[in-house]
Amino acid sequence: MKIRLLAGFLTLFILGSLNAQEQANSNEKSVYIKGNALFIPIGIVNLAVEHQISKKFTVQGDVFISPWKSFDGHELQYYSVSAEGRYYFNEAFRHFYVGANIATSAFTLQKWNYWPDEPYYNDYGEVFTSSNLYQKGYSLILGVTLGYQFKVSDRWNIDVYGSLGSSQDFYKGYDRTTGERYDRKDNKFNRSGEILPYRGGVMISYKLK
Repeated sequence: MKIRLLAGFLTLFILGSLNAQEQANSNEKSVYIKGNALFIPIGIVNLAVEHQISKKFTVQGDVFISPWKSFDGHELQYYSVSAEGRYYFNEAFRHFYVGANIATSAFTLQKWNYWPDEPYYNDYGEVFTSSNLYQKGYSLILGVTLGYQFKVSDRWNIDVYGSLGSSQDFYKGYDRTTGERYDRKDNKFNRSGEILPYRGGVMISYKLK
């Protein structure tokens, strides 16, 4: 039910954006390129381009790249792309906005609850050390975004935002010490679904036109 509601909201938002685009005057459009300042200090890249399509509507595409095979002893490889439609209550690139977002990702990471050196028992009665276990798979996410963007100069903006969504995850679990599956005997994917925050930060934006 939650996924259907998010999908319906996303569809309506895209239809509204397309209608606004048809009415837009081409000489009014602005384009900003962005980088997420929150992740730069830890070597994670999050870049985006936001394109104006009408007075209050924009579309944005972004990529998120975390290349860490080991980050403080934990797997943290995460690669994501997303597309978003935004509606600004004032005008494009100014003040509060809401957005509809769709994203997909591929990952090799260790969930935070596996960090302690504790025994892990699988369904077959086998015992593993949880800190040796990690997960590899992909996700499909539908979400909503709330943000605030403000101008600091003629060409520079700051965009503060966060996204909450429904994530459908498909993954396999492995033991780092042996390379074998710890979660099941066949080679099938596990599947899980959850509502969670999955995007956010402080984007430093530069106006290209």
